Amino acid sequence: MTARILIIAGSDSGGGAGIQADIKTVTMLGGHAMTAVTAITAQNTLGVQAVHQIPTDMVLAQIDSVVSDIGLDAVKIGMIGSAETANAVADHLTSLFPCKGGGPDWTPAFAGEQARRVPIIFDPVMIATSGSVLADPDTIAAFERLMRIATLVTPNLPELAALGGEAAIRALGPAVLVKGGHAEGPSVTDRLVTDAGETLWTNPRIETRHAHGTGCTLASGIATGLAQGLPLDAAIARAIAFVRAALANAPGLGAGHGPMGHALGVSPFDQLKDR
Repeated sequence: MTARILIIAGSDSGGGAGIQADIKTVTMLGGHAMTAVTAITAQNTLGVQAVHQIPTDMVLAQIDSVVSDIGLDAVKIGMIGSAETANAVADHLTSLFPCKGGGPDWTPAFAGEQARRVPIIFDPVMIATSGSVLADPDTIAAFERLMRIATLVTPNLPELAALGGEAAIRALGPAVLVKGGHAEGPSVTDRLVTDAGETLWTNPRIETRHAHGTGCTLASGIATGLAQGLPLDAAIARAIAFVRAALANAPGLGAGHGPMGHALGVSPFDQLKDR
């Protein structure tokens, strides 16, 4: 069966990050992407011009709609929209699946295949690549609820500092993938911290301004790998490789922080029909 990934995140009208990057990533890695949109942004490569929050009840309705019919194998959470939605999503996912925090009296809302642990990848989106703020202080404070139920949290260095550091996140239970793209130097080191220790991935830095959506792409790539049954380290390694390939194949669009090339510079349908 095709792996099913539920993406709970905001929409990027420019197509570089958010739901749009998530869908492209999941599709390219062989999964089926489903969405619960938390916010609609008017956004391009130069920045975010406007944000419209989706009502919390509608976010939960989207989740229930896909889970009750299609089912899912992993969840990726990105831009969450508001503190109210963050808390409600944490409560709702806990009621649906036996994630951490479910408690001894947990009862699944949906029976059968959904009565099992589902990996949750939380990318704590706070600031867009352009510098636009995407989460207010109350929303950031509510991230604790999401981190408690997450399998893996994927902060960049500024997000890690805003969340109180690695120890503060690990104390809540999840593994942490500290992304090194904001560090200086000719190489980028991503560091996974789990109960078993640390794993490092170090690669040469790809110098480009077309890096919008790297965090969304990485988190969705990891979620897809876990949904397909890969171990965590293998899912991360493949997701990093995909991000690097997409960076190398960026189409060069826009005057600012442009999108990556998720299609890797090819047209899969044209290649298929020419066989």
